[in-house]
Amino acid sequence: MSPTTKTAPRLLTVRAKTYLALKDAPRRIKPRLAITLSRHAYLPRIDDLASDWVAHVAAPAFRLYRTRRGHSAVPSFCSIGTGSGLDVLAASELLGARRVGLTDVHEEVVRIAADNVARNHQSGKPLVIESGFGDLLAPLRSYRSRYAVIYENLPNVPLADGADLGTARISSTHVPPRRERLPALVRQQMLDLHFLALRQARDFLEPGGVVLSTLGARVPLKAFLELGRLAGFTSTFLTYTWKVQADPLIVVRDHARKQQEGFGPFHFYPAETLAKAFASVEVERSGARALEIEQSLAGARLDATAAHAALLRGTRIGHTVAVLQSEVRPS
Repeated sequence: MSPTTKTAPRLLTVRAKTYLALKDAPRRIKPRLAITLSRHAYLPRIDDLASDWVAHVAAPAFRLYRTRRGHSAVPSFCSIGTGSGLDVLAASELLGARRVGLTDVHEEVVRIAADNVARNHQSGKPLVIESGFGDLLAPLRSYRSRYAVIYENLPNVPLADGADLGTARISSTHVPPRRERLPALVRQQMLDLHFLALRQARDFLEPGGVVLSTLGARVPLKAFLELGRLAGFTSTFLTYTWKVQADPLIVVRDHARKQQEGFGPFHFYPAETLAKAFASVEVERSGARALEIEQSLAGARLDATAAHAALLRGTRIGHTVAVLQSEVRPS
């Protein structure tokens, strides 16, 4: 049975200070987070934080974004595809958000995530929760709200023909077929949901607001900058890091299959190589150095087929990760 389909623990206890790398006790969320998991939600990697998207990628980006705002709090935050709600709790603590929106494709996921956020917030700290289930940002239209930061960490592997989106956690890693007309680059690099989220975000951003897209950089970084441009944004890299590939037997295999169909090519690396390459990279400067770092890794790059073969030989596989910061381009 695969890691993405087995029955998950119904409740996780997460130490907020460790999970978010806080210097002091949390100010807005509880020190011990009691997180209920839906059978459809992506599993937090609390025993391997280097593989966890919120702890390893989103939290450092949130912290840096607030620092660059002069440490002033971000009043409102929205997560597209929240999963367990840990990303929203991180935004409340690290960004200081007092109004949060959250969406996911399953009603159960949203209901449980909203409850996780409410239960794990400290009493006496104001928080307004706006939630809905469905496609990307559309479930929040009824609130007529806008947000200072919209965050997304969406899947990018197209769902196989005949696969059921309602099965276990497949919606956390796979994308159902889309009918929209999309730019060729978006289709080729399997960036469908990221592009559509950016397009929708124009109607949900406060003036001066930003979209933070956390992107597994299995495609060239320049494709992400072009993604933003095609969606009507000016994009830059906030942070650039790496992580161990979660569920590698499934994710690398499926990227290899899509590559054989003509998508990509997709980029992976031996995890040991990435650990050495990023050992001296400061998170504050990583975004500005992203293209330079990517170029330095070119010799160690594995396409998806080679990465899958290396994985089967016992090599630990990783990939780089970019947090793309996008602002609406003036018309």
